[in-house]
Amino acid sequence: MLRRLVPVAGVLTLLVLTACSSTVALKPEPDSNNPACAEVTVRLPDAVGELGRRWTDAQATAAYGDPTAVIVACGVEVPGPTATLQCVTLDGIDWLVDDSQAPKMRMTTYGRNPAVQVFVDTKLVGANEVLSNTGLVSGIRTIKATGQCTAPAELPK
Repeated sequence: MLRRLVPVAGVLTLLVLTACSSTVALKPEPDSNNPACAEVTVRLPDAVGELGRRWTDAQATAAYGDPTAVIVACGVEVPGPTATLQCVTLDGIDWLVDDSQAPKMRMTTYGRNPAVQVFVDTKLVGANEVLSNTGLVSGIRTIKATGQCTAPAELPK
């Protein structure tokens, strides 16, 4: 009987260690403990496109893909109006788009407090596909919009 348990224990140990190694290390954002971030987080999907969700070690965050292609963080600093970043509207949500590190893009909700930020590696998944995900959209819509883009543009592909 003991001989049968040893291989099973080894497999379970390997699974536990494998699960731990796939955790994405992130830092919690300044306002990540905002109750509105909890509302966003519980609505985040299990997958974005074909990218499965991975464990993260920071509150109000999510990561997708292996290697990581998408990171979502709630509670980032609320951005003010800007003339340097493009503002786009997608599915009723306004986003400030920073593509200065293309093909990686950083998009931050505009006109919502707390703000949500999404990092996307566009070599692995399209930004439109990520920002149009129904789970992400429904979560962000729980945060009341208090401002909007004045002249929204299309999101670069």
